Amino acid sequence: MQLLSSRRFRAAAAGVAMLGIFLTGCTSEPSFSYEPPAQVDGALPDDTVAAMQDAVTNALTASGATGAVVGVWVPWSGKWVTGVGTQDPGAGAEISTDMAFRIGDVTRLMTCDVLYALADEGTVDLDDLVPDYVSGVPDMKDVTLVDLCNGTSGIGSSEAVAKSAWLNTPERVWSPLELASYGLGAGRVAPHTTYRESDAGYLILGLALERASGLSASELIAQYVTEPLGLPNTSLPRATAAPPSAGAVMEGHYLSPVEGGYNCAAPVDITTMSSSTGFTDSGVVSTIEDLGRYAQAEAAQVLRTEEEPNRFGAPLPAYEGAPSWQQATGGASLVGSMVGQYGWTPGYATAAYSDPTTGFTVAVSLNDSTQGGTVAAYLAWELAAIASKAPAASGQTAPEFGLPFTAEQYHQAIAETAIACVAPAEG
Repeated sequence: MQLLSSRRFRAAAAGVAMLGIFLTGCTSEPSFSYEPPAQVDGALPDDTVAAMQDAVTNALTASGATGAVVGVWVPWSGKWVTGVGTQDPGAGAEISTDMAFRIGDVTRLMTCDVLYALADEGTVDLDDLVPDYVSGVPDMKDVTLVDLCNGTSGIGSSEAVAKSAWLNTPERVWSPLELASYGLGAGRVAPHTTYRESDAGYLILGLALERASGLSASELIAQYVTEPLGLPNTSLPRATAAPPSAGAVMEGHYLSPVEGGYNCAAPVDITTMSSSTGFTDSGVVSTIEDLGRYAQAEAAQVLRTEEEPNRFGAPLPAYEGAPSWQQATGGASLVGSMVGQYGWTPGYATAAYSDPTTGFTVAVSLNDSTQGGTVAAYLAWELAAIASKAPAASGQTAPEFGLPFTAEQYHQAIAETAIACVAPAEG
């Protein structure tokens, strides 16, 4: 059963101040201040870094990507934040940590942040029905806003139908409902009880939040997520086709299929595209430092102004037959004790996870989307398994923290997904 909000509860609790909010001067305007967990200011041990470097190299080889940005923060031991590889195969500028990229499905977490913020302040109820805010979806009369966030709306995904259009016309500006229509037209499952991967659900949720608030999705994410958390390089850009940033950018690619595999020697550049391709499902851009900071804050749910309902309190299996430690709810992928998300958008595959108790965090983005988001997820999990065993730095104490899988397990899983690089036929 999904946890639902209540207007009566929020009204009674409206005077309760949120931790970290204080009044400035004589005004009644609240100001939020976020301080990340204490972090050892130093590098992780050399053997830990060497193992993680090997993991990233394995993922680049398997995925066909030429570069990646990686961040691993182990509060009791150290950190590793780096760029690996180059912009193009064997050439081009080296990848650096100041480069912006598209964060793919991690956007879903931010969209749900906005939903819960609007619910906490009384603008919407989590259990409001979708047609209350979005016209043209009368068959969703039993689906709530929180169903869209939790992935329990029962609707399908637009990806399979829209993917070719994304790759062939990246400059196209999509209407959220137009893009979501492909998922709405797919077969349905009963709502409320089963998690189902659905990009369409997060597109419709973004549209509902816009109409409930009178603000654009970009303004909502800025007001309720990036500005409070101090994420200067993170935003949902305008729909006009553009690179992820006007500054340094990790160029995004995909590989063209050829007989027997892919042409890895000539990746197709898709750095410039419309954010409307992803909108509130996968349209946000960021940098690795911003993404790590966000992942830590998100896992701890520092933006919430109400303790209940617990956004991650009633998770469901991530897929049929999923291990008990792999679940989903609240826009998040829950892996062991870590909260995060992973996925792809044309040109990029990204994953970010954090443990809410310790602040242990991993984030990674690859500059190729050919294989979707799976390799990014597996790499994040492998890096987490390696880094979780890092010894405590001098004067620090390692907490009791473990993961229900091994680095070797996901190193092998990545290798088994390796694409076949084939030279295209001449002529």
